[in-house]
Amino acid sequence: MTQGTPITPDDRARLDQVFMQVVLDVQAQAQQTAPAQAGNLAAMFHKETVSDALQGCAMLIAGWNQGRVDTPGLTRTAKALRALNLPDLAARIEKLKHIADA
Repeated sequence: MTQGTPITPDDRARLDQVFMQVVLDVQAQAQQTAPAQAGNLAAMFHKETVSDALQGCAMLIAGWNQGRVDTPGLTRTAKALRALNLPDLAARIEKLKHIADA
């Protein structure tokens, strides 16, 4: 069962560079964040949250390669970005659901 917004092959070819630029930017910015507090526990939770963001991006790329914007990947990535205090980036990633509407 596939979950997500279908993307036609023509839209995928036309929008591939934009989609990948957004996802790669999200990955880079998530990896550049630092824990909100000092200490091992904060570092552990931060690492886990960054990992969630990166896994969500991987799900988005896999879905894109299958011709869809993966809804679970989108949700996972946005949730992790908000936890990393990157709400603008979360909103940007959520807009990918409507990428073919442009």
